[in-house]
Amino acid sequence: MISRRDFLQVSMAASAMLGASGFSNWSKLAAQQALTQDQLLEFDTFGNVSLIHVTDIHAQLKPIYFREPEVNIGVGENRGAVPHVTGADFRKLYGIADGSPSAYALSYNDFSALAQTYGRVGGLDRVATVVNAIRAARPDALLLDGGDTWHGSYTCYHSQGQDMVNTMQLLKPEAMTFHWEFTLGQERVRELVEQSPFAMLGQNIFNAEWDEPAEEFKPYEFFERGGAKIAVIGQAFPYMPIANPGWMFPDFSFGIRDQRMQEMVDEVRAAGADLVVVLSHNGFDVDKKMAGRVTGIDVILSGHTHDALPEPVLVGETIIVASGSNGKFVSRVDLDVRDGRMMGFRHKLIPIFSDVITPDAEMAAAIEAERAPYKTAMEEVIGQTDSLLYRRGNFNGSWDDLICDALISERDADIAMSPGVRWGPSVLPGQDITREDIWNATSMTYGKAYRTEMTGEFIHVIMEDVADNLFNPDPYYQQGGDMVRVGGMGYRIDVNKKQGERITNLTLLRTGEQIDPAKTYVVAGWASVNEGTEGPQIWDVVENHIRQKGTVTVAPNTSVEVVGA
Repeated sequence: MISRRDFLQVSMAASAMLGASGFSNWSKLAAQQALTQDQLLEFDTFGNVSLIHVTDIHAQLKPIYFREPEVNIGVGENRGAVPHVTGADFRKLYGIADGSPSAYALSYNDFSALAQTYGRVGGLDRVATVVNAIRAARPDALLLDGGDTWHGSYTCYHSQGQDMVNTMQLLKPEAMTFHWEFTLGQERVRELVEQSPFAMLGQNIFNAEWDEPAEEFKPYEFFERGGAKIAVIGQAFPYMPIANPGWMFPDFSFGIRDQRMQEMVDEVRAAGADLVVVLSHNGFDVDKKMAGRVTGIDVILSGHTHDALPEPVLVGETIIVASGSNGKFVSRVDLDVRDGRMMGFRHKLIPIFSDVITPDAEMAAAIEAERAPYKTAMEEVIGQTDSLLYRRGNFNGSWDDLICDALISERDADIAMSPGVRWGPSVLPGQDITREDIWNATSMTYGKAYRTEMTGEFIHVIMEDVADNLFNPDPYYQQGGDMVRVGGMGYRIDVNKKQGERITNLTLLRTGEQIDPAKTYVVAGWASVNEGTEGPQIWDVVENHIRQKGTVTVAPNTSVEVVGA
């Protein structure tokens, strides 16, 4: 008799074959960009339940360019495991042909050249077309939003998230969970939650004063689909007060709370759930660990780390689905749910090639209406770029280097620090840089650019703390984004050392001298979590810098030496 795990592994293989055949077809059609919308959406409907997953849209309403990471280092048990595989190794792992549409969508090599062939990706009007097509094939499909939706653009900042609430209501998700949304401030979050007609979920969102579940957010919601009772449990980003300013949401506490997650799974199973889905903003490695500790979860829809994987990952009897970011992908998961259990699945990661997918007319009109009050300001050309501007990876991207250059120049600093955030579309060489492009890389409700003095010893402590946040071998201690980006300073990092020993050879680039622990340096940065930070807004700093340059060129960054990866 075949075990359930063995059955799921067989199903995984079938799903992988389905995904691989789709990727192979894209490769054959690459040269002429002959890919069609029908081919992108092609799917053999399976079982009786369909899930649609979007996550980490970061308020990108329009099509964009978005380069996948070059460096994504796994440590501990996740060393060399997906999603910590990039570039040629990633393409080899999944059988993706060089130069193919899937190579462009899922890896970074030859990005600028392939972008000329395949064009922009995303756009909520194209996402709407894909979602509507899946619903046409499976009318009771569940659309689930993994969060980081009300954050990340000029219009979202100026409307305080209203643009995303309005447009997502047209998309009609059944549920969502949260992260950056809370940086709008807790009262604004409450207002937008009240406006939204779908389930707002977070089993790990608690009232900070009473240490009880927050009444504004349900732990789970039940749905009847395909003759099955489905429980969707929400898991908001666990480390809000660490990664983001706690003073913006003092009424709430978060945390992983996997013991409570087990209680919620047991509770919904006792109430008759045939399928248990966790809508998560943990990050992929945290989801993998949770899947190994909490029993009874069938599917984890993973968000936060922006990973895009063409196949789910199986942990025990739980499948983990990663659907990318910035509106670049939509995941469809069809499941065979019978006799109170998941018996098998099919999965497809659908890339949103905006030149191939016809925009949904209603959503396109709504997007234009949201953008209209800001259109002139957003489209103003500030300068041009000779370099590919991108962000996404464990260390500096060229957008980060440009921001650090601006901080050093405009704030007269020795060293610049920029947060290791993952959001922010790319700008191709030869393109104009608009104000909207700058905001896509800097939009934040705590974006003031500080200027302060730090000793070399304190700078080293900061670097070690952030490195441990990223490279601690226990995923539950990886509590934020990627490595802090630095300008004006180089260093060596050994990702396998313990905290306090990873960072060495701190060097001031303009002199070539070693950073002196006892000496004081002028440091400029932004995105401080401290209340009352003073300084100009980072987007103004970057805009002024680009205006002065006219055309920006960002040299390859060789100031960080990584060992042990």
